[in-house]
Amino acid sequence: MKRKYLSMAIGGILLAPAAFVQAQEQQAVPAGTQATQLDEVTVTARRRTESIMDVPVAVSAFGEEQIKDLQASTVEGLQGAVPNMNIAQGRGSANSVNVFIRGIGQPDALQTFDPGVGMYVDDVYYSRINGALFSLFDIQQLEVLRGPQGTLYGKNSTGGAIKLTTKNPFDNDGGAVEVTAGDYGRLEGRFYVSGQLSDTVAGSIAGAKITNDGYVKDADTGKRYNDDDTEALRLKLAFKPTDNFSAVLSLDTTKQDAALTLGRPMADLQQRELNTNTVVSILEPGGKGEWNRRARTSFDGGQGQYLKHSGASLAMDWDINAQWTLKSISSYRKLKTESYIDIDASEYELGDVLVAIDQNQKSQEFQLHYDNGSNLHLTFGAYYMREHVPSYQEAYGDDIYLISGKPAGFLRTIADDLTTTSKAAFAHANWEFVPSWTLAAGVRWTKDEKDYERTTSTFWTSEGLFLGFLPASALNSTVPFPQTSASWTAVTPSVSVQKAFSDNLMAYVSANRGFKSGGFNGRANSAFDVANAKFDPEYVWTYELGLKGSSADRRFRGSAAAFYSNYSDFQARVSQDVGTFPVLNAAELNIKGIELEGSAMLGEATTLSAQLGWMDAKYDKFEDFRLDPSYPGFDPNVNHNHVPFSPDWTARVALQHVLSLGDKGNLTFGGDVSYRGDTWLSVDNRDVLSQDAYTLLGAYGVWDSPQLVWQARAGVRNLTDKQYKTEGQEFASVGNIQTAYYGLPRNWYVSLRYNF
Repeated sequence: MKRKYLSMAIGGILLAPAAFVQAQEQQAVPAGTQATQLDEVTVTARRRTESIMDVPVAVSAFGEEQIKDLQASTVEGLQGAVPNMNIAQGRGSANSVNVFIRGIGQPDALQTFDPGVGMYVDDVYYSRINGALFSLFDIQQLEVLRGPQGTLYGKNSTGGAIKLTTKNPFDNDGGAVEVTAGDYGRLEGRFYVSGQLSDTVAGSIAGAKITNDGYVKDADTGKRYNDDDTEALRLKLAFKPTDNFSAVLSLDTTKQDAALTLGRPMADLQQRELNTNTVVSILEPGGKGEWNRRARTSFDGGQGQYLKHSGASLAMDWDINAQWTLKSISSYRKLKTESYIDIDASEYELGDVLVAIDQNQKSQEFQLHYDNGSNLHLTFGAYYMREHVPSYQEAYGDDIYLISGKPAGFLRTIADDLTTTSKAAFAHANWEFVPSWTLAAGVRWTKDEKDYERTTSTFWTSEGLFLGFLPASALNSTVPFPQTSASWTAVTPSVSVQKAFSDNLMAYVSANRGFKSGGFNGRANSAFDVANAKFDPEYVWTYELGLKGSSADRRFRGSAAAFYSNYSDFQARVSQDVGTFPVLNAAELNIKGIELEGSAMLGEATTLSAQLGWMDAKYDKFEDFRLDPSYPGFDPNVNHNHVPFSPDWTARVALQHVLSLGDKGNLTFGGDVSYRGDTWLSVDNRDVLSQDAYTLLGAYGVWDSPQLVWQARAGVRNLTDKQYKTEGQEFASVGNIQTAYYGLPRNWYVSLRYNF
């Protein structure tokens, strides 16, 4: 019943703007009055600045102050603020982020899988989910685009895109210093300084130091986990030597040195006899009831998670004449990680791994824009990216097996090397062919080439005998994966028709095709796996009907979108019974949903905003050999009744009120309530890796000095201390590992900011 009433309330809020648009247009604002209005929101979803209400795309946008009001310090803080989006810290990792939009994302965190949702910073595509848990310390605007992207810019993506735009030095003269403190040892410092160095040069520098002690603890040793220790720095130089040319050089680096990120084992951790593959003991029972946020690990204290992520980019804009503009985006990025991950989250060695990545990527994009100043806008583009991802991994499993009742030491080492070359050309036209009617059409050609090689070595030690006569060393093996290459080519079109009923109301219908390239299974540990390591691309067609409207006095604004997606060749990494992990192009899905967003000014000092998403994601088919009852490893606990990370309902209502203190400034009070429906955290729909529907509350208060020089803020997140799962590790064929990761407990903070 709570969900029903919450949905009705949100629906009423969101649909109010469209319902009042025509009536408001007939009413003139009385002369001499100054109506309080919502701030205009502009986006660059189509690579040019437009009002969010004029873009035939489902997009959510957040400025710097809105991000603060979300109480978000990283992009993970967007959870709940965007309809039908699931964003969470990656499983077992302090430095990665897992994003699903409209049921499409990246089910496996390994580097041989491509993200389903593109991540961009200043128009530069980030190809790995490692290093994508961005700290939001100098963000001008953040946009979330829902649905396939690729005919206008960057890399093609199937689920959507998250675009972060940092501040331009020419537009932000001055700076700010901010200090934040909170519970769990939270201490953060941020600064931003910007200004013109001459008439043609401006520069800025931004930095952040973010620490907390972690909210998971070893009760015996007092050691804390799930902490953070991050330093980030960004330097920008902007050049404008002539009226028709500008360039921005950006240099950034982020370093993180954190302890382990531990979850909770949800199923009985098992030890087996290798000779018979039968369970001989339960090492630790699966978790039941509330978690006390206590955990143990087999790793030493110094084995944590390290990341260094750096890059440089140069964006150049040249106004060739009044109609033509050329843009170039060049970038180089380097990512290095050395992360110990305790996948089983226990004191036993079952799924303990070291993952070390040394990645670099080079990309170049050209965009040529034509605007006749009236009814036609054209975009032509070319994109190139080359990514090299060598990695080294170790897996430790001394407690997985016994051999003839004797302890069996197990070590697997993996060295692999992946090179991806992506080339694309795209074109897009936006044509108002008759007054109030606009046709937009685009097409993208993409070719992705991948070269992959890998060597896997396995080492056993035991005093027991395998099959009664073989020493454990006889099981040692090396499985080569010789260099293998493959390429995939796709043509992905987009088309939309838009009708402007008035200056304040428009509707659109669109169709877009998305493509995510195939690849090679980075968990191929046997000769059979190597022979079947290649998997095919994914494709999606998304059809969308949208409506956007605002009242004439700009006190109401709302949008609605209904979509249907046909998603084919879903790349599913599953867990086989013998400790291998095949990748299956297993499934075809249909996903349909509705998304509502809106804001309203109530009186002169109160703002109400809300989002509501409903989604019905289903498999049309899921071809999985493990579900055959005649299969020796048949597991009745596996099913595919639910699409992972695709709750049926997502909703949020936020209220903010500003209280004037006269010459003493302003006080602002705000709060929000968000709801998320039942969510499954693994492809195999393990019951223990699911999260029932839950509701979260947050609240904050802000004091601004009269001239906005000082700002003090205090807030609390997860006010009711709700315990909820956000991610899951599913490796049931290895010790029955099924590990859940949890969201933050109730936490408070205070901050002080000085603007100059």
